[in-house]
Amino acid sequence: MSDLTSAGTAVGGGPVGAGGPLPDQPATGGRERSASLWADARRQLVRDPVFVLSCLYILAVGSMAAFPKLWTGQDPRDCTTDRSRLSPGGEHVFGTDILGCDYYSHAIYGARPSMIIAIMATGTMIIIGGSLGLLAGYYGGWVDTIISRVMDVFLSLPFLLGAIVFLTVIKRQNEFTIAMVLFLLTWPVIARIIRGSVISSKDLDYVQAAKAVGARNGRVMFRHILPNAIAPMLVYATIVLGSFVAAEATLTYLGVGLQPPAQSWGIMISTHQVYFLEDPWLLLFPCGLLVGTVLSFILMGDALRDALDPKFR
Repeated sequence: MSDLTSAGTAVGGGPVGAGGPLPDQPATGGRERSASLWADARRQLVRDPVFVLSCLYILAVGSMAAFPKLWTGQDPRDCTTDRSRLSPGGEHVFGTDILGCDYYSHAIYGARPSMIIAIMATGTMIIIGGSLGLLAGYYGGWVDTIISRVMDVFLSLPFLLGAIVFLTVIKRQNEFTIAMVLFLLTWPVIARIIRGSVISSKDLDYVQAAKAVGARNGRVMFRHILPNAIAPMLVYATIVLGSFVAAEATLTYLGVGLQPPAQSWGIMISTHQVYFLEDPWLLLFPCGLLVGTVLSFILMGDALRDALDPKFR
């Protein structure tokens, strides 16, 4: 036989060229960098300074709500009128309020009800609104018609007016009732988001393949369709968390939200609004914390949207 003069295969299956065996080729297996949407999004987010700073701010506010004693050793109810409306400095970093209470401790403890209301309302909205949107988009027909008409009814209610009316009728303004009112007035939005994502996904090839091999409807919805709808739902939920923090403060300011002796940033703003010209810090400190929290959630949502949508890359 003549000598090999062109590329071939060596004994054992290794590739060879005219000059001898070629170097081993890299394996195409599990060591390849994951190119999935979530892996790419995670890499982009950790390099985004706006997202990182927003997360750090939210973590700080969350720790205030969960562990206020890590931030202050003062009792917010330890008050004396002898030190009413003291200026910031010294023992009282944020000064004192009209009752002589330490204003810094009030600001720290005021984070808890705002965060609890926002998390409760958002969690309920995701579970119930997301489930209804999933059912409407997947089954269509009369199921979609009924759910969509119910959504239209709630969407027709003005948010602020509806919240005022509901809370006035209930006459029990606490964290649970405020969270449920916020949920009732906002769940159709996330239901529509999920419905649209499901409708665009349910006819894709991999979904039809799952049905063809006998997968049940529940498995198809939660294993194959829902993962594609999580991204827009996560973006909206992040933004709406900030909106609910602002909504709690707004309703409290209008007198239909939390009431003293409860503590919240909304109560601090409502109680001390008349002293703005004389003692502006009584409004600036709670307003600063409120604006920072809302803005951080919005910036996080924007960063998530950019990272999870390939069109923005």
